[in-house]
Amino acid sequence: MPSVKRDPRLRRAVIGVDTHKHVHVAVALDDIGGRLDARSFAADQDGYRQLLDRAAGFGAKRLVFGIEGTGSYGAGLASAVRRRGLGAVEVLRTDRRDRRLRGKSDTIDAENAARAVLNNTATAVPKTNDGTVEMLRQIKVAKDVAVKARTSAMITLKAVLVTADPELREQLQPLTKTALIHRRAGLRPGTVDSVTSATKHTLRAIARRWQHLDEEIKAHEALPGELTTRLVPQPVDAFGIGADTASEMLIVAGDNIDRVRSEPARARLCGVAPIPASSDMAHRHRLNRGGHRQANAALYRAVIVRMRLHQPTITYVARRTTEGKTKPEIIRCLKHLLAREIWALLRPLRSTATNVAQAA
Repeated sequence: MPSVKRDPRLRRAVIGVDTHKHVHVAVALDDIGGRLDARSFAADQDGYRQLLDRAAGFGAKRLVFGIEGTGSYGAGLASAVRRRGLGAVEVLRTDRRDRRLRGKSDTIDAENAARAVLNNTATAVPKTNDGTVEMLRQIKVAKDVAVKARTSAMITLKAVLVTADPELREQLQPLTKTALIHRRAGLRPGTVDSVTSATKHTLRAIARRWQHLDEEIKAHEALPGELTTRLVPQPVDAFGIGADTASEMLIVAGDNIDRVRSEPARARLCGVAPIPASSDMAHRHRLNRGGHRQANAALYRAVIVRMRLHQPTITYVARRTTEGKTKPEIIRCLKHLLAREIWALLRPLRSTATNVAQAA
């Protein structure tokens, strides 16, 4: 690889990276937007090392990487950049209007990523993936897949039963879900030589699959509770929150939870920031449709529990109702307040993360 001429006057170099499964394309800009270099590198450890060495060869006093897809194809590169002690910024996809005007290529996308960092359009710190929170996220992925498969198995069971032999259908349809699964799992189709025996074979196979998935889900549910309680016991013990909601809030923030610096940023991250919806003499806010939807759903579930069983919340709902607020508006307010409460309970973890970052 040809050497790079060092410029002692270069204060900062910004490297934008368009990430893909096999190849990353990088474009380097100086601190006034001039292009220094544009190259592609393999999306593996050797490629990361070559890219970082190439960037170091510019001789800039400060290197900053603007990386697309830090939660997917760019995760490995973001980790490599952090291990070198360099700055990394998460860059979102290029604006559609810019794509229409300038066209679309990997090099253009990489340059746009660098310019987004250079003009402070992109400022988000990527989530790290080397701690307990990443462990929670991985377990949640396995659990979510199993839950979807279990739901699909139950739907298929009921669909097969609809067209089954009338005698078999009349025996099984009145049963509850649990009894239905156990009865179907214990069917004995015998030799598959008729439609009825084939139906029994199918019902038994799907019912046993449902049982296996149910056991798997229970195992997945136990692990996040242990990890979350060990990491931050305060939110888990709060009324109506529990390990599920606490783990979702941890996952949305990442292991480097201190990257979310302000309350408005936290609210937007969870999709509970109030969105103005005022017109003329009407002054109101509406629900936020953005943010992390899983965290938003977890907050919603906790709020519903509190609205039914938590006396301070019940009193709050009654007061806001007399003020003319609708139920969706009250839920929006409660989700915002609950998110603020949870983030306050996570303060010890944020302090620990800040101290670790300062020590590093």
